[in-house]
Amino acid sequence: MKKNIAILASALALISVFFTSCGEKKSNTVKLGVVGAMYEEIWKPAKEALKAEGIDLQVVLFTDYSTPNTALANNDIDLNAFQHRIFLEADSASRGYNLKIIGNTFIIPLNLYSTKVKSVAELKEGAVVAIPDDVTNGGRALKVLQAAGLVTLNENAGFNPRINDVLTSKVQIKELKANTIPSALPDVDAAIINGNYALSFGIKTESAIFADTSLTEKNYWNLIAANAESLKDSAKVELFRKVVAAFQTAETEKIFNENYGGYFIKVGWDEDELSARLSE
Repeated sequence: MKKNIAILASALALISVFFTSCGEKKSNTVKLGVVGAMYEEIWKPAKEALKAEGIDLQVVLFTDYSTPNTALANNDIDLNAFQHRIFLEADSASRGYNLKIIGNTFIIPLNLYSTKVKSVAELKEGAVVAIPDDVTNGGRALKVLQAAGLVTLNENAGFNPRINDVLTSKVQIKELKANTIPSALPDVDAAIINGNYALSFGIKTESAIFADTSLTEKNYWNLIAANAESLKDSAKVELFRKVVAAFQTAETEKIFNENYGGYFIKVGWDEDELSARLSE
């Protein structure tokens, strides 16, 4: 009888260890939502570094910009990294999400390009300038045009000015779908082109006739977001802190510089966003 009890106790102990180890393995998995296959390459150094620490970072690809925040709000993923602050705030407000910024990643410049002139000064009165037609990038594009001295905007327009916020303009503004602007560049006098699309079309940053001046504006910084509820779990917080640290490294910056021709610029890596959220 004593022998049977000892065997049973040993079996129960082994089962306990098995389920404990399974639980630990599960807790060390972090699902990160992104939009675009390029993020798999950008996050590769972090994924490898985390693997060495026993953390499985799973990059989950989405095909549109609305789903990742929904997935995060529903706890289908643990983090996402695809958006900047203005998009996060607008999307969260409209959908009632409680998502928090826990780290900064990069900013993609929104430059002014032309195949017809070599400088802003050469643009004539009434020249046609294309900008993205979506609210976020369109508003940012208008601010770039203002910085270039081509338009003046209503000072109360904030970070997302619209066309009706343009008070004066030297140029004729033409709104187009962001992904069509690179191919339309020869048909207009100049165009504001999203960095990711410029990169896809082989347009180099140094060919811009006016460089984006908003790189230090935090509202345009891309970020890593978490569900606010997750930040109440100390184990998850520790995992998230490691994920942020694994991304913000020289290895990631090397990929920015070597593979993306200056279109990805690190920003805010010296700011501890996670600790700031925990102290709120």
